[in-house]
Amino acid sequence: MTCSDGPEDDARWMQLALAEARDAHARGDWPTGAVLVKNGQLLGRGQNRQVTRGDVTAHAEPEALRDAFAQHGPDAARGATLYCTMEPCPMCAGALKLGGIRSLVLGLRHARLRRTDLGDYSIEAFCHMTGFDLELRDGVREDEYLALRLRWGGDAVRPA
Repeated sequence: MTCSDGPEDDARWMQLALAEARDAHARGDWPTGAVLVKNGQLLGRGQNRQVTRGDVTAHAEPEALRDAFAQHGPDAARGATLYCTMEPCPMCAGALKLGGIRSLVLGLRHARLRRTDLGDYSIEAFCHMTGFDLELRDGVREDEYLALRLRWGGDAVRPA
């Protein structure tokens, strides 16, 4: 699949990330999905697989990176855009920085879910703390993802 990876196509790419999240949810995993795009080309896809793999590190973002590296080589993510249904956790933010991601497009933020398990964390705080220059756009298909996320039984928090 190809299309521009500018803001005008964010909804289209996020739809693919939502499909990954729906697959994860149907399988019994946290409903989080991600797709990696560069120059209008889909490079990699990822889903959360923490529950089914019994691995707390099996998040959607690193899986999308690994998929891109396997298909396109070790520098595939440099300058790319990651579309993710949920704001990346600190572990995943570190992977995005190391992978060379240029921009991040989000569906939903931790703050909207009133999550307290991450303290004062936000992707902006991570970027500031680590010197990560990241272009950020958020709120893309947020309500669609929020509805899916709230169907997941693992959330103890509810949106404002």
